Amino acid sequence: MRFATQRIAYWYFVCAMALFGVQILFGALAGTVYVIPNFLSEILPFNILRMIHTNALIVWLLLGFFGAAYYLIPEEAERDIESPMLAYAQLVILMVGALGAVGSYMLGIHGGREFLEQPLWVKIGIVVAALIFLYNVSLTVLRGRRTAVTNVLLLGLWGLAIFFLFAFYNPSNIAVDKLYWWYVVHLWVEGVWELIMASILAFLVIKMTGVDREVVEKWLYAIVGLALFSGLLGTGHHYYWIGAPGYWQWIGSVFSTLEVAPFFAMVLFAFSMAWKGRRDHPNKAAFLWTLGTPVMAFFGGGVWGFLHTLSFVNYYSHGTQVTAAHGHLAFFGAYVMLNLSMISYAMPNLRNRAPYNQVLNMWSFWIMTSAMAFMTFTLTFAGVVQVHLQRVMGMTYMEVQDQLALFYWMRLGSGIVVALSVLLFLYAMFGPAREQIPQRSRPSVAPAE
Repeated sequence: MRFATQRIAYWYFVCAMALFGVQILFGALAGTVYVIPNFLSEILPFNILRMIHTNALIVWLLLGFFGAAYYLIPEEAERDIESPMLAYAQLVILMVGALGAVGSYMLGIHGGREFLEQPLWVKIGIVVAALIFLYNVSLTVLRGRRTAVTNVLLLGLWGLAIFFLFAFYNPSNIAVDKLYWWYVVHLWVEGVWELIMASILAFLVIKMTGVDREVVEKWLYAIVGLALFSGLLGTGHHYYWIGAPGYWQWIGSVFSTLEVAPFFAMVLFAFSMAWKGRRDHPNKAAFLWTLGTPVMAFFGGGVWGFLHTLSFVNYYSHGTQVTAAHGHLAFFGAYVMLNLSMISYAMPNLRNRAPYNQVLNMWSFWIMTSAMAFMTFTLTFAGVVQVHLQRVMGMTYMEVQDQLALFYWMRLGSGIVVALSVLLFLYAMFGPAREQIPQRSRPSVAPAE
């Protein structure tokens, strides 16, 4: 490590991975309910299992982003984080809020709005933590060297905090509620989070390929422009069927189609920089995750998003397992893999070791991505069958669910494989790391007489 305060990132990554484990556990439990409907129904109903699964996902991704910022900003700004004490206080607030939210959900106390179910005191805690974070990192950047990476990262992080404020607005009219609810959910994952993703990828590419910073920065600004241009008005694809004016069908269809562009640009960016750099970086596992991230994000967020983003297709597919297929692969490819890339790169430095357990880490990459791809295909086929039986032929919802049982078993099986690959990743990152053994020259052996 070049700067002592980069050590802050270690504890953010540890807490993020703990919540990652919680997310996967409750996802597996929720998947089990699809095939054994009364499983845990008296103890933890399905809506609570799903709530914890999705909320743990959001919180651990945010912790990963914060940890990545605390790691890369000192290197980019060429100075230590302004206040390590505030950074640790922020982590405590976030973890108390996360545990408090999970406890509240288990007791049936929640706000009822998907992804924004947190009790009011937890939302206030998130805002306080965000203010602490923005003060800390913004001051660090303003008093140090400014780069395109930190500029874009700060833009994404400030946007993340600002758009979360819409979570406090909860109108009684459900159409108005959904209109503003998407200001948080969509403008996070298909707007400002893409800026965070692009900046972290740019940092990793610079560090692992050695490509000239100016070349990377030109790509970065182009990707940011595409993401903001398509992502902001692309919100319209959520307004098709909530009572909004009809012109949103055109706006949503056109600009949502363009949302494929920034993901494709990220693929071109990562691989062209890898080709130009030609540096044999010792951390091959981190490089594998870094190259895999834009590829899986392109398919999950781009291709699978495009499959049902046009209004005349969405009319039939909205709210089916097609949506679940897109959601799983998009979150995994764009943001889960991004955090795992950063952790794979930073953890050897944070533990003061040379890159270690790389074979295990790369095995976890291939198993996890293969299992998620299988899950996505399974849910896609389930969604197509569901659309035909339920929304074309007119069968009832529960009749159709019985016809999808095989797909749900396959989804559960792939989920278990994902869980095993997550354990493999955690062991590779946090398990014992053997010291590098220097190669010894072979003793010369005299030829036999």
